Amino acid sequence: MAYLRPSTSPSAASAQLPAFEAEVLEHLDALYGVAFRMVKEASAAEDLVHDTIIKAVRARTQYKPGTNLKAWLLRILTNTFINRHRRGGLERDVLEGPDASPLADRWIGAATMRAMRDPERDALAPLIEAEVRSALDDLPEDFRLVIVLSDVEGMAYREIAEVMGCPVGTVMSRLHRARKLLQISLRDQAIALGIIPDDEDESATARAAVGDRNEAVDLAAYRSRQRKSGSSFGQGGAQ
Repeated sequence: MAYLRPSTSPSAASAQLPAFEAEVLEHLDALYGVAFRMVKEASAAEDLVHDTIIKAVRARTQYKPGTNLKAWLLRILTNTFINRHRRGGLERDVLEGPDASPLADRWIGAATMRAMRDPERDALAPLIEAEVRSALDDLPEDFRLVIVLSDVEGMAYREIAEVMGCPVGTVMSRLHRARKLLQISLRDQAIALGIIPDDEDESATARAAVGDRNEAVDLAAYRSRQRKSGSSFGQGGAQ
């Protein structure tokens, strides 16, 4: 990866653009997956990826070759998402001038992105329980993002910290709290599916077990008292 160094001239950077596009293309599915889970709607996710790639192309000379391109792109996507909420909408930008490469015409369009998604992922998407999607959507944005990056994209804490612009300790704390919130939200679904027992059934079972133990203890105590009583009576009768 000898391209995109900060000292690269504009003409050289333009010549190297196809190589950069090819690398970005490898992460398109991950970008769309994160975007979809953040904005919760397909066309909005495509718009978010569209704006992210445009910004990445324009800022490509800021990317340090040999570093984590996926994390760099996701950082741009995250910042774009945050800015969208502040403005209330996406930029709807276009590539112009030297950046108006085949990138825009070849695969930046929504239709092309739909065609390039992982067919297996799309086929499995309808099978995901609605309750799981709802629980994830209900999480605060920072918690939802850290869950998506860690548990869906499989990124390391350090990579997530780079994307979210926070210390690793903050990532770990948010991830722990996010998982706890999901656990609480999904408990009813897990009970319905029989993954975990109902609290009432569990409590009844626990109470029954305690009752059995108490009964055993009481019976043992009764027998002990009887033996003592019999022994005392026998000794008294002997006297």
